[in-house]
Amino acid sequence: MTLRRRAVLAGAGALLFGGGYAVASFTETAAAARRRIAGRGETLATASGALEYAVAGRGPPVLMIHGTGGGFDQGLRFGTALGGLGFQIVAPSRFGYLGSDFPGDPSPRAQADAFAALLDRLGIASLPVVGGSAGALSAAEFALGYPGRCTHLVLLVPAMNLENRDPVEFSALQSFLVGRILGSDAWFWAMLKLAPDLLMRTLLATDPALLGTVPVEERERARLILEELMPVSARTRGMLQDARMAGSPADIDLSAITVPTLVISAADDLFGTAATARTIAERVPGARLAILPDGGHIWLGHDREVARMIASFLRDSPS
Repeated sequence: MTLRRRAVLAGAGALLFGGGYAVASFTETAAAARRRIAGRGETLATASGALEYAVAGRGPPVLMIHGTGGGFDQGLRFGTALGGLGFQIVAPSRFGYLGSDFPGDPSPRAQADAFAALLDRLGIASLPVVGGSAGALSAAEFALGYPGRCTHLVLLVPAMNLENRDPVEFSALQSFLVGRILGSDAWFWAMLKLAPDLLMRTLLATDPALLGTVPVEERERARLILEELMPVSARTRGMLQDARMAGSPADIDLSAITVPTLVISAADDLFGTAATARTIAERVPGARLAILPDGGHIWLGHDREVARMIASFLRDSPS
């Protein structure tokens, strides 16, 4: 970040926070974010502590596992189009997100055990599992640890460290930004007002220029995904854990996955998950691979297409 850009950003931030209007606007935004998630989820006691989850829709259930910065609310958001195709979305908050505890062992394997406890609670013997972004690792662990309970596995823009390379490589400016907003609702709100495009590129790994090329409903979806990261402070421990996992090679034997698997990414995902998706498809026996030409890390402009792709896979592939 140049000195001039720092000064401009700092000055704009000072102006934004300096007035009573800004304070009132932030206060209401933060309160609205907490109202949005309050009472929507339920909590289950597991061996790893409390696990929060929500269920939406009717039809065959699908476990939808969110990515970094998410929670059950992001899982529901990611599953909206799939729910519209006749599936019920079961969306847990991973360890350290929203109402889920952060146990002594927050590993993807322990998270998979908690997912199994959730299925017991809901009376679900088996179901397809969709893991998005950083949630792909715990989804894959569930398929490995509970192959009889996972009928299908879908890994969507999978953020896994499979080649000893952190999939999230930030510039100095992006690192500065993330360091300031992580755990701070006020900083996140300020950047959402001052530099939403920078947030979209940094946190959603998607080129903001794509917004001008997609339908209105897709622009709205991008806006909601970004705004619904609030309250960031309720997701900090989970985000830090995801960062630690991204920085270390994944300890997972993908070749041992036996359930039907579909891997989806976008060629221009700024987190580089297209390369990761290809590696996964090579290692998982019989895996299908789909690389979208564009759309970034939130598959912008392709939400309905991705939902149809997943629905077809779940309905046509024998479990």
